[in-house]
This record gives sequence, C-alpha cells and structure tokens, in this order.
Amino acid sequence: MQMRRILLILLVFSASNVALAQEESAFKEGEWFKFKMSYSGFLKAGNATLLVKDEKLGDKDVYHVVGKGWTTGMIKWFFKVKDRYETYFDKETIVPYKFVRNIDEGGYTKDIEIEFDQENNKAYVNNKKHKTNKVIDTKPNIQDMVSTFYYLRNNLDISALKIGDEVQVDMFFDEENYGFKLQYLGEEIIKTDVGKINALKFRPYVMAGRVFKEEESLTLWVSNDKNKIPLRIKADLAVGSLRADLEAFKGLKYPFQIVVDN
Repeated sequence: MQMRRILLILLVFSASNVALAQEESAFKEGEWFKFKMSYSGFLKAGNATLLVKDEKLGDKDVYHVVGKGWTTGMIKWFFKVKDRYETYFDKETIVPYKFVRNIDEGGYTKDIEIEFDQENNKAYVNNKKHKTNKVIDTKPNIQDMVSTFYYLRNNLDISALKIGDEVQVDMFFDEENYGFKLQYLGEEIIKTDVGKINALKFRPYVMAGRVFKEEESLTLWVSNDKNKIPLRIKADLAVGSLRADLEAFKGLKYPFQIVVDN
C-alpha cells in the first residue's frame, strides 16, 4: 500500500520553473487543511492534516507546522499508517531550523530529528530509532519536505507562469540532499467538496518502477489565488491509483474563491 507516497507529496508541494518572486505571505498562524484519500477511486484510504502554529524556537520567532497522516476504514486493518511531520521555519525567510519525522507505516518506522545550521550549511541528523548522530553538508538555504510547501506558496509568481515551465527545489530528506522537480501544465476548473475551483495544474516528477508506472505518474492541482493551497493530487500506481482531495479548511489568510456557474 503506497498511501505514504501521497502523504509525502502533499507535504512537499512545489510549483513552477519561473523565477520565484517574493510576494506577500500566502498563509498565517491558524491555517489548517484536511485531506481525504481514496484508492482506485472508491475505497477510502485515510486522512492527512496540516496546521500552522506561531511559536518560538530558542530566541527565534518561527512558524511551527505539524503534518499528520493516518489510514482509516478497511485499509487500516491490513496496512496501518500513523505519520507525524513537523517543521520549524523562519517567519521571514521560510528557511527551516528544525524538522521532525516520526512515522509508522505498516510496521516500517522512523524517528528522525534534524537541526539545520543555515549559516554554515549543515544538517545535524539525530536518528532516534537507531541511536545515531550525523553531520551532513547541505545546499545553501536548504528546505525540508514540509517547509518547501510554505516557501513556494510565498514565492510563486503566478503571473509569470508558462505551460511547460519547471523548477527544482533543493530539499533535505532524512539523511541526504534531494532535488525535487515538477512541471506546470496550465489552468483547470475542478470540482471539489467545497465547490468548483479555478486551479493551477502541475506534474511532479517521480522515480518510475515498483510503485509508480512512470516518471509522470503524479498530477497536482493548486488553487489559483493568493492562498495557493493544494486541492487534489492523483497518483497512477503500478497497481491501481491513489487520490487525495481537500476536504476541509480554516484560517486562510485570503478569501477562498468558488466558481459560480452562470
């Protein structure tokens, strides 16, 4: 069961290949999303949530984001998922200072805590499960898998988007540097649980093989407004398909626009 792949992509929202231009913040403290997941279009697979909190990390004012994912219904009886992801990032630059990954996916577990030294480009990785500590060189202004979502929401210049544009974001995942890339596919109006929404459509690139049919197996839809929130993600798997849809939200910074039919 590959529900965890969708959880990762939801937490790792990325966007286009245009120059990223600093805009007014797309989110605020108290923002909360809930997503529902389904397998092959009909079987409920689970839920995921994202919450933004206002906190201090030492002497730094930060946003603390908590992402959770879990299986529900029949699937949890043969593949139980309980994941928790956390990031603490700078309110102005959106660069992370700390990242937590604590997961249990069908008995596959990880408990990792990472401290980022952004000035010296270092990641201090504390693997609590295996009781190991490592220091790894990182790229400048490295992002973690959750902070990437908020960094790009704040810096995506929608007006400059062109179909076919791509971007690669330097991200640190577990114990290695990782380049995440996707392509902009255009605009589309989609039906959601909260109404029809004008969306931006993207194609994240993944590794083809055992899980995904091909590199272009994922499709992501993001609201075409100042919020830039993920609305839907669909994955064509080696067996069946998996889909995540925005089910509920609160605390948005800007009004959420719904398309009204004439």
